[in-house]
Amino acid sequence: MGLEATGTGTGPVTLRRGVPAGAERRAAELYWDAFGRKLGPALNPPDKAVPFLAAHLNTDRAVCALLDGRLVGLAGYQLDGRALTGGSASAVLRAYGHLRGLHRLLILALFERRPAPGQLVMDGIAVDPRLRGRGVGSLLIEEVAAVAAERDCREIRLDVIDVNPRARALYERRGFKAVRTEHTPWLRGLLGFGAVTTMHRPVEANGPGGTRTS
Repeated sequence: MGLEATGTGTGPVTLRRGVPAGAERRAAELYWDAFGRKLGPALNPPDKAVPFLAAHLNTDRAVCALLDGRLVGLAGYQLDGRALTGGSASAVLRAYGHLRGLHRLLILALFERRPAPGQLVMDGIAVDPRLRGRGVGSLLIEEVAAVAAERDCREIRLDVIDVNPRARALYERRGFKAVRTEHTPWLRGLLGFGAVTTMHRPVEANGPGGTRTS
């Protein structure tokens, strides 16, 4: 598709499947920077949330962007019952305590999105702020699409909140169409958003993908 991404490093942005060994903390930091506003009520404070996310990543449920060997972006996805961000209920209770942990589990349950048969659910895109707007997000989306094609999925699904119009615009440029919007004004005070739009993109059977560079 002629995608390009340039950064502040000396080389091209390279894509790979899976979070590189040793980059779990960096992945968690990027994810929190992108979604901390949304996940904050469940996982705050940040100095506890980032280590929790890093410790419970399913590292094979992401495609990653590297610049000069450094992780600068990732897109998580849910497939076969596993998503990028993990952590069981017992893990949350151990990390946050039983009294506060139960409240956090109720909030996390609001974010649960189970894929329908034949769906790959995207788990969000996180890009280093210094590289945003330079095509990294588009590269990640197309690599997720390649994963979906290889796994014989018929469509990709994602959910975008109403306070993130920039993300929605990116998804629309990459072929996603809104299929429904769920209005939840009672959650605005708790989670900071009052509507969630579900978007779908059909998967084209274009053969196996692989590691690509821009």
